[in-house]
Amino acid sequence: MLRIVERGTADYADAIRQLRDRGRLDLERVEPEVRAILASVRTGGDEAVRSWTRRFEGRELDRLRLDDETWRARASSAPEALRQALAEAARRIRRYHELQVERDRSLDEEGIELGLRIRPLASVGVYAPGGKARYPSSVLMCAVPAAVAGVPRIVLATPSPSPEVLAAAEIAGVTEVVDAGGAQAIAALAYGTESVEPVCKIVGPGNVWVACAKRLVFGVVGIDQIAGPSEIVVVADGGADSDVVAADLLSQAEHDEDAYPLLIATERAVANAVCAALRDRLADLPRAAIARASLERHGWALVVGDLDEAIRLCNELGPEHLSLQVRNPQAYLERVSVAGAVFVGDQTPETAGDYAAGPSHVLPTGGAARFGSPLGVWDFVTRTSVVRYDAAALARQATLLEALARAEGLEGHARAVRVRLGDRKGRTAPGSS
Repeated sequence: MLRIVERGTADYADAIRQLRDRGRLDLERVEPEVRAILASVRTGGDEAVRSWTRRFEGRELDRLRLDDETWRARASSAPEALRQALAEAARRIRRYHELQVERDRSLDEEGIELGLRIRPLASVGVYAPGGKARYPSSVLMCAVPAAVAGVPRIVLATPSPSPEVLAAAEIAGVTEVVDAGGAQAIAALAYGTESVEPVCKIVGPGNVWVACAKRLVFGVVGIDQIAGPSEIVVVADGGADSDVVAADLLSQAEHDEDAYPLLIATERAVANAVCAALRDRLADLPRAAIARASLERHGWALVVGDLDEAIRLCNELGPEHLSLQVRNPQAYLERVSVAGAVFVGDQTPETAGDYAAGPSHVLPTGGAARFGSPLGVWDFVTRTSVVRYDAAALARQATLLEALARAEGLEGHARAVRVRLGDRKGRTAPGSS
């Protein structure tokens, strides 16, 4: 169950040290084999992907890229009720992400036109894991923002794609499906094979092999982030419903044995009540073994002095998911500066964020919210600066440009200005004869 530690004790200090370093993936452990997988797919193409799939998954791939008719037919076999639920979730996700669409803009200033041009990426690879569970929701959360951005080619890579996952792909705007998982799928998306054209960027969650592969192909393609285990921090005061708090902690703990379910409580009695509720709720939870392992490995209840200290600790940890189950949560929301997503009040389950609220559930983990953001439309576009001078504007700014160029010892830069002012050899410095 949760390990309860109180502020001011040695155990509390040790817990904070561990949590600052939480979720670090042991990428070095798998890197040698991941490098071998990437290299083999880069040179061996489809056959290399088949070989690694045979080795890791024990199955034979008839074809790597599914033809359009096949995967769409399989998608249509998903239960109609689920298809309707996925369509409604996609509608909400699309509506939210349309708020993020950037428009071209420009500034005209005395003969100088400065512009910002926004264009969608030409192609994106969406990775969806297929190990302990299927995640059609992750397909929606990755592909819908890409479609809103205007990406014309969206490739889903996932092992043994189920009708549910394929239904989500069709609804979200996926244009191609690749039946492959693991590092070999990342390699196929990054380098291309006989049947898969390479993409510009790869997004989506995965295990340590996938994370390591994404890190290694970065530079060949863009990536969204290196995601670690999922995590939630619930801040609870004396008015919190311990049963609701426990339910939210379990909603993360059941994801994976490596997930981090964390409680920050203002009273020891709150922590005790939540632990009791966790025991009760685990009794009939289908994934109880996974959730119990998560709680035992990574579950903490940190007892602090007051809510001010709780919020300071949240900003230090930078959680992926933060649930504020306190009196007047809106007031404390204003003081949260570092979090992937904040769920405000006890009527806002993290479940809503995972499925249908609207914002993408692909969030920075392990404290990466200090410098990272949720996946959004901004991840699927490029920005290009546009600069135009007329002759009069260049003449007015010539002295400034030449002075800065010569300060850096770059005479060629200065002469590129002078030649436009009528000095065809471009060698006359301002003020010289």
